[in-house]
Amino acid sequence: MDDRYSADVLSPGWREAGRIIIPTQEATRDLVVEEVATGFCGAVIRVEKKIVTLEDRHGKLRLFPLGSGFLIDGKPVTLIAPTMAAGLGRVRTASGSTAVPDAPARVARASRIFVEGRHDAELVEKVWGADLRIEGVVVEYIEGVDNLDEILRAFRPGAGRRVGVLVDHLVPGSKESRIAEAVARGPFAANVLVVGHPFVDVWQSVKPARVGLAAWPEIPRNIEWKHGICATLGWPHEEQADIARAWQRILGQVRTFADLEPQLLGRVEHLIDFVTAE
Repeated sequence: MDDRYSADVLSPGWREAGRIIIPTQEATRDLVVEEVATGFCGAVIRVEKKIVTLEDRHGKLRLFPLGSGFLIDGKPVTLIAPTMAAGLGRVRTASGSTAVPDAPARVARASRIFVEGRHDAELVEKVWGADLRIEGVVVEYIEGVDNLDEILRAFRPGAGRRVGVLVDHLVPGSKESRIAEAVARGPFAANVLVVGHPFVDVWQSVKPARVGLAAWPEIPRNIEWKHGICATLGWPHEEQADIARAWQRILGQVRTFADLEPQLLGRVEHLIDFVTAE
């Protein structure tokens, strides 16, 4: 017979009997967790002074104290600061380059990279920003390439003062291709490189799966592309502020180069190499 009175209730371990042990988890970068009290779910982007910063899929940031009250895959964990070894484990930037921890930004070079618009500049900064600061390269948006010849004449490219230009929709027969060909024949050809991707807009360079699509929708030519995309996806698009919010929603899904199409990746890397060549 089972003698329920024979065990010593004061034997070692009696306090832990039946207690659920919550495991600890180092808050390493890109770890996805949910904060129980608020339901906020996001990826770890930094840990400073016992505070963890999470970024959700819309790009929204929230700060929480390290400790208990977090879930990973629905299971409770206690978040702790990453060890030095864990902190050094992430040795790649968002672009895939080798990271240089605590390296100061280099004094800006005279050379520049021009992009067509603000969205292009924000995307390049998010993925290649760390690399560009190490190299001292400034990215400027020029609001389209129609006036590229005038812009180059004002900038006066030359030795040690190169210009790389990233162009949307650079395909044979397009206006953009004609502008690029004119630059290649112009007086600054040796120190200017114009490259581009085939997409109508830089939005398309984000892999559609990042915003829950199998493919970016086809938009009729008589409809402004960004407005057409938002309308197709059921997003507000009446005002420019709506378009800006839509872009931030898309940009928030980009974490590394793996979230972008290779047609853009290669072009940006080419420009960085061109403007940093000694």
